[in-house]
Amino acid sequence: MGEKKEYVRKKEEEVTLVRVLGRDIRGDIKIRSALTKINGISWAVSNAVCKILELDKEKKIQEFSKDELARIEDFMKAPELPLFLKNRRNDLDSGKDLHMSGMDLKMRKEFDLKRLKKIKSYKGIRHNVGLPVRGQRTKGNFRRNRKPSVAAAKKKVKV
Repeated sequence: MGEKKEYVRKKEEEVTLVRVLGRDIRGDIKIRSALTKINGISWAVSNAVCKILELDKEKKIQEFSKDELARIEDFMKAPELPLFLKNRRNDLDSGKDLHMSGMDLKMRKEFDLKRLKKIKSYKGIRHNVGLPVRGQRTKGNFRRNRKPSVAAAKKKVKV
């Protein structure tokens, strides 16, 4: 019967790192999965980028030239994607449909949470207290976020 080859991952020293949109990515990964390592780029967006820019999805990211990587970065700064792939539709500040990635996305998410907490919306209050925001039940789950009950406090004192 056929022998099964065992996959051996290369050590970090043997692999070149490629910097794309402020993120270091291992060079031995194919472009379609390498792009998903960047915050704000999903599999669907990565696939769309490869199609729009006519990139070979099977090609490893270290095999791309600096010009091609710069082309990818320029595209991702202002992507012309279908509306359903964008991650900030009808943005609160500008009212436009945007797609953010990398640190821009993290910063915007932080500001959104701060705004929710400041206006004391239901979601903001739940974030402040550390409870689930999206309507999950809390009887069985999220127990570590609650204060200990009176019975549990008495047990600790006795021991």
